[in-house]
Amino acid sequence: MTDSDIPRRFTFRPEQRLRRPQDFERVYGRRQRAGDDHLLVFAAANGLPQTRIGFSVSRKHGNSVVRHRLKRMLREAFRHVRHDLPPGYDLIVIPRHGTQASLDDLQASLVRLVRRLARRDERGAGGDAHSG
Repeated sequence: MTDSDIPRRFTFRPEQRLRRPQDFERVYGRRQRAGDDHLLVFAAANGLPQTRIGFSVSRKHGNSVVRHRLKRMLREAFRHVRHDLPPGYDLIVIPRHGTQASLDDLQASLVRLVRRLARRDERGAGGDAHSG
């Protein structure tokens, strides 16, 4: 059975979420981030076989209805692309204020930014053998 034969599950399980304030502080403390017009993503290696994610949506985005809708879109984006993300990272995703991104835009942005952060992390963690 090859990897392509294994059905992908698009669930979002509790163990894939950052919940504890200490986890958020650790990720922010690494100061490893990348952003674009839609998202700002902070990342830190977690030593686990999976990538975990947390969201930070400030009141600048609107009332609770608007903020929760945005969080649902971000969760849905992660759920659909998590198999395309490098494993072993804790992520904090912050939407840019005023973004009117579609689900497809958020998915593409999330994959692009996390891959960029993973490449930076590999280079910084002894990835010199790959560079050249």
